[in-house]
Amino acid sequence: MEISTEYWNTLANQFVLISSLLGGFSITVVANLIGSTKEHKVIDRMLKLAAVSSGCFLISLFAMTQISLMTTPGGYYKNITENSFVIQKNIGVITFMFGLISLLIILCLSGYIKSRKTGIFTTIVGIISLILICTSLIKFS
Repeated sequence: MEISTEYWNTLANQFVLISSLLGGFSITVVANLIGSTKEHKVIDRMLKLAAVSSGCFLISLFAMTQISLMTTPGGYYKNITENSFVIQKNIGVITFMFGLISLLIILCLSGYIKSRKTGIFTTIVGIISLILICTSLIKFS
């Protein structure tokens, strides 16, 4: 079943919005962690994951922007089918998921800066979040 280009245009625009918001959040986390004076292994790992998350959301944003440009009615591109943007679609979705997983791992690790009990709590919240996100993404037919 092929999805219409109008649907892909709307979907790509939603991905652009979500990726830009989450990417901005991830970049803010990077900036705050760089400015942190604490020396901690967890902070170092969170900084690396925030950088990965930021990069992934930016890649997804630009891949989906390309799809949006290609599928806009009356635009420059003519006779576009779903096969015309397979690479952009795959890159956009895969990097979006990597960014989301990286962001959830940051959430899981964040509590360990404070204490072990808080770390366990934030890990549980992160795991539940991942499960519910994956559940909502599953296609029920």
